[in-house]
Amino acid sequence: MVFCTYLLASRRNGTLYVGMTDDLARRMWEHQTGAFPGFTRKYSVRTLVWFEVHQTREAAFTRERQIKKWNRRWKLDLIEAANPEWNDLAAEFWPESGSPLSRG
Repeated sequence: MVFCTYLLASRRNGTLYVGMTDDLARRMWEHQTGAFPGFTRKYSVRTLVWFEVHQTREAAFTRERQIKKWNRRWKLDLIEAANPEWNDLAAEFWPESGSPLSRG
């Protein structure tokens, strides 16, 4: 099993959210469809702009906590270094039907 730390954005340079999960595809579906009430649904933070894979839950959790303590500029720099176009990286999880975002 792998674990992921990830960053979502509402738009380029918009509202950011940091999270971690053991099933990134499922978690992105939950965020993108607004399956649960909370911060990401309230502020339309649905675009996966960065993620990192870890071998243990503890490592992913530690990285999540580290990034949550960072200032906004550091988070933006992390995204820009890996994904300068701010593409929705979750699109690769739904190659045939497209992301839940593209289905409205």
